[in-house]
Amino acid sequence: MFFLGSAYPTGKLGINASVPPILFGALRMGIVFLCLYPFCKIILPNKKYILPLLGFSFSMGVCVNLFLYLSVNASSIMSPLVIGAQLSIPIGIILSSVFIGESINYKKWILIFTSLLGILLIGFDPKIADEILGFLLICSMAFFYALSQVFSRHLKELDVKFTNASMGFIGFFTLLIGSIFFEGNTVFHLKNLNLEAWLMVLHAGVLCSLVGHMSMFYLYKFYSVGQVLPFYALFPIFGMVLSFFIFGEIPTAIMLIGGIIVITSVFLLQKIR
Repeated sequence: MFFLGSAYPTGKLGINASVPPILFGALRMGIVFLCLYPFCKIILPNKKYILPLLGFSFSMGVCVNLFLYLSVNASSIMSPLVIGAQLSIPIGIILSSVFIGESINYKKWILIFTSLLGILLIGFDPKIADEILGFLLICSMAFFYALSQVFSRHLKELDVKFTNASMGFIGFFTLLIGSIFFEGNTVFHLKNLNLEAWLMVLHAGVLCSLVGHMSMFYLYKFYSVGQVLPFYALFPIFGMVLSFFIFGEIPTAIMLIGGIIVITSVFLLQKIR
């Protein structure tokens, strides 16, 4: 969870070092593919896995990175983003109920509702007024992250290295094309990446994706989405602590209250079977 939480402040450092947000996501996915390719056998999987694999690759590899780094680029403060990303937990549990039949009892519904109230409270913080675009973008990221977890449940029979290498391959080329068309001067940006920018990209690709996310995807082989995804609630603590040490960012009282409501709600979700 530490590495997942670090993705936000370190992503901001990378973008501040002149890496366009869509290109940052493309490079992150390219590193994932290059690191995993030597360790997995690239074959065409059984046709029943094709659509879930494509859904997983586009939701996680493309959309999550797209909205994550666009939100980081659009925001000057990171705390609302790391808390807003928690929407992926209630959304993921709801989607798992709709698409794969995992049950949601009334206690879970209450906690899902309170977590949404916490997010809504943060949205009314006056400090968020100038950050509303970034907040909306991170909510979009949360939806696609939750969707990717549901797709991953349909891929539990496949090697996790293969599924993530496929995600990295599709994510890299799709985001690279997006960067070329919407950001432009891609070759110029690549040639002018400094050491700090490359370190932040490597951190995102190796530690956040390979260590952080793959550890969670591996758990889906043995546990349900509802059991695994709530642990995702722990990463905002690390994200806000790192934002404080890196940017000197102090959350407002409303952010803290809303954050406590959200984190407590999603933490308790894991206690309910």
